[in-house]
Amino acid sequence: MSAASDIRKIAEQEETLIFERFDEAVAFELGSTLRERALSDALPICIDIRTFDRPLFYAALAGSNASNPDWARRKFNALTRWLKSTYRLALEKKHVDGIVDPREGLAGEDYVLAGGAFPIRVRNAGVVGAIIVSGLPQREDHAVVVDALCDHLGVDRKKMALPKAKSV
Repeated sequence: MSAASDIRKIAEQEETLIFERFDEAVAFELGSTLRERALSDALPICIDIRTFDRPLFYAALAGSNASNPDWARRKFNALTRWLKSTYRLALEKKHVDGIVDPREGLAGEDYVLAGGAFPIRVRNAGVVGAIIVSGLPQREDHAVVVDALCDHLGVDRKKMALPKAKSV
């Protein structure tokens, strides 16, 4: 596993996991599925699904904390700025601790380069919002979102998954 191979795989995920349509009903269905998985796997996460103009679904699970909604907001802002998965951004920009390069002119209290926000891309419309998970290590936050999107869109999870991280 290398950053370059992960970046290529995430770009493939972004090109593949595209909705034909996305609305409040889709957001609720997807959010509910994510919540059920989080409950069954005891994941201490918050789930935030939003379009650029408004929130559509939010849930905070047991074990999540008061920082998670703020992390989700900052991840959303980064995705909105670059229209890419925030895990891909974290790998591409190579900044320690998710800090955005000061030369970008973006405040750290409003932007973070940490995995867990994935673009909602609609065919013939482009990116319209994001699905954000916060509470796990960034690679795992990203994987939870990708798994849910694969299940929802009927795409093989194994083909879209990042390679297993090597244990240290």
